[in-house]
Amino acid sequence: MHLIVGLGNPGKEYEGTRHNAGFMVLDLLAGGQEWDSKYDAQFLKTEDVILAKPQKFMNLSGESVAQILKFYPAATLVVIHDELDLPLGAMRIQHGVSAAGHNGVQSVMDNVGGKDFIRIRIGVSNPETRGELPGDAYVLQKFTDRESDMMKETMVSARKAVEIILTEGLEAAQSKFNG
Repeated sequence: MHLIVGLGNPGKEYEGTRHNAGFMVLDLLAGGQEWDSKYDAQFLKTEDVILAKPQKFMNLSGESVAQILKFYPAATLVVIHDELDLPLGAMRIQHGVSAAGHNGVQSVMDNVGGKDFIRIRIGVSNPETRGELPGDAYVLQKFTDRESDMMKETMVSARKAVEIILTEGLEAAQSKFNG
């Protein structure tokens, strides 16, 4: 069993923002299936995969993840999130690394008791659109049309990375996507 969590902020006003990159990948993985509301998350369960989009704000998202893991303690956790330290459109797959300042990831670590999980980091940094804007304000902005076009490819790659993690394992996904 794998628990695939996409991080983001709930609500219409946050749709299409950089901070919701994790939600966007989960929507691709769901393929239009209807989400349930469970464990303070949008929740979708198949035979061996759970998809979850916590419906608490980013800084509290780990609470939802911990609730799910209480019922599925053997699940392998994969967290997909935006990453300011990576250029727009880049992607990195890692396991067991620090939160590096990402409050949503830190919330997951704090609530699940460590960093023993897989992360798919989606690069959202674009110096052309960020300028002098602080990171916390920048990630709450919507992607520009040009950025959205670029990110579509990255989102598809992230979906494929999850599929490879599920079928071939972490190392195969890292080998294919981390370059």
